[in-house]
Amino acid sequence: MNLSEIQDLIKFVAKSGVTEVEIEQKDFKITIKSENKSSKDQQPVIIQATAPMAAAPVAIPAPQIAAPAVAAEAPAAQKPAAPASDESKYITVKSPMIGTFYRSSSPDKDPFVQVGSSIQKGQAVCIIEAMKLFNEIEAEISGKIVKVLADDATPVEYDQPLFLVDPA
Repeated sequence: MNLSEIQDLIKFVAKSGVTEVEIEQKDFKITIKSENKSSKDQQPVIIQATAPMAAAPVAIPAPQIAAPAVAAEAPAAQKPAAPASDESKYITVKSPMIGTFYRSSSPDKDPFVQVGSSIQKGQAVCIIEAMKLFNEIEAEISGKIVKVLADDATPVEYDQPLFLVDPA
């Protein structure tokens, strides 16, 4: 292997993003190690992107088991935070998981609920897509939808308010 071939190999390693190449022939051995700054910058981003995904499976089973407790805590959490007495009588329906919020089962269908819709306990009010699974979110209480707090086809966090419901 001559000098120009070695230089070409070094350039290839630098451009390809490979961190280490080792070539061994009968008369010589060469190892090229690259500290590619762009791959170092990307690694923390990949780690940060996978951290929420690792949290999603943990968050999914918990609300299914403790969903009534979350609904029972919602009025208590809403009352101190709402300065207006008008808002304090409403119950907040919150997201039981991280995912994408959809108001209808498909783009050409009507929304599950709209402002003014009466809902019954156990009725589907929206869908949250998490990890390619579409989860119907059911109402924990009966009442009337007063306000939709999340936009259609937008990401939602765990425990994010989705709807305000008047239980009267």
